[in-house]
Amino acid sequence: MRFRIHLILLVALIAFVPFRALQAEHEGKVQILLLGDSTTEGSVPRRHVPKGPHLEDVIRELLAAEPDLPPTNVINLGLSGEYIQRLLESGRYEKAASKLPGIDYVLIRYGLNDNSRRENVSENFPKDYHELIERLKKDHPSATLVVMTVIPYGDEAMCQRLNKLNEQVAKAEGLQLFDIYPRYATELKRGPDMLNYRRFPLAKIPENRREFVKPFVVAGANPTVEVLDNRLDAHFGHLPGWFGDRHPNLAGYHVIGDETAKFLAPLIRERFGKK
Repeated sequence: MRFRIHLILLVALIAFVPFRALQAEHEGKVQILLLGDSTTEGSVPRRHVPKGPHLEDVIRELLAAEPDLPPTNVINLGLSGEYIQRLLESGRYEKAASKLPGIDYVLIRYGLNDNSRRENVSENFPKDYHELIERLKKDHPSATLVVMTVIPYGDEAMCQRLNKLNEQVAKAEGLQLFDIYPRYATELKRGPDMLNYRRFPLAKIPENRREFVKPFVVAGANPTVEVLDNRLDAHFGHLPGWFGDRHPNLAGYHVIGDETAKFLAPLIRERFGKK
């Protein structure tokens, strides 16, 4: 009789614990790692709106809105100025990424800095990428690795060349390619500057307007005017280069986050969803 009561209590306890907590690999959550450059990190939006939500928050919250998915933990290790060779040779990969526990998915988005800082990019970018993937497979053998394309940034032909290389790497490694480029480009059709912040040298602001922009100045050796939206376009949109910085603002990261959640949801559902 006592055994039967214990059995009933055990069954009731199992029924009470959400299925999601039983299936995720680490601390009851699916672990998602983001690797990339400044367009992944989002340092300027973080400076202006520290509490976000930022890219990792958007992805996590959108996935949490799907009732049949387990909770997730999204780790953003993007870093401004980074390219794959520097990630590996600086030791940052080893220190920050190699020993993270229970990683289930790794989304990798590089290319823009590789193009400008790596010689012979058509040969060395894929070579560096293969080296990174080899490391990830060794350090996170249970993780699903995903190669991402770059977002529209600067010259379109350059972006398409990089994305062709991304596609070739994914195919050679037998990995999924997550093409974020088309969604971001489509959103830009609503307004070519709606997804990027404005960062402009203070020295190029007319002297009689420098007091006016004082609340938007970021101090430093070369002070800049920074604003995440279009509120100053009426005053300075005519200045050459005012729209030159193409890094995502918070709206841009919502686009990336939304498309990323849409990409991940079926993968997580298939692997961790309720049976």
